[in-house]
Amino acid sequence: MNLEKFMNKKVLIRTYSAGVHFGTLLEIDGIELRLGNARRLWSWEGALSLSEVASTGVNIDKSKISVPVEEIILPSYIEMLPLTSNLSKL
Repeated sequence: MNLEKFMNKKVLIRTYSAGVHFGTLLEIDGIELRLGNARRLWSWEGALSLSEVASTGVNIDKSKISVPVEEIILPSYIEMLPLTSNLSKL
């Protein structure tokens, strides 16, 4: 699997135990990732699935999105999607 194409790009990540996050992919080490300028997506409206969130976005006013953190380490990710939606502007 070629994950290098995601490096230094905005991605949406779903993990086993830490929820859903989005930010800039800085590092991959096995199943652990490091994101920069990362936010947690607590809940969302305006999209059915995470694939749709990543590609078309959410209603930001009706969704719960955390403040950004400079960096976060996320263990055990399940899914990584390129972020092309309105979330990439946050």
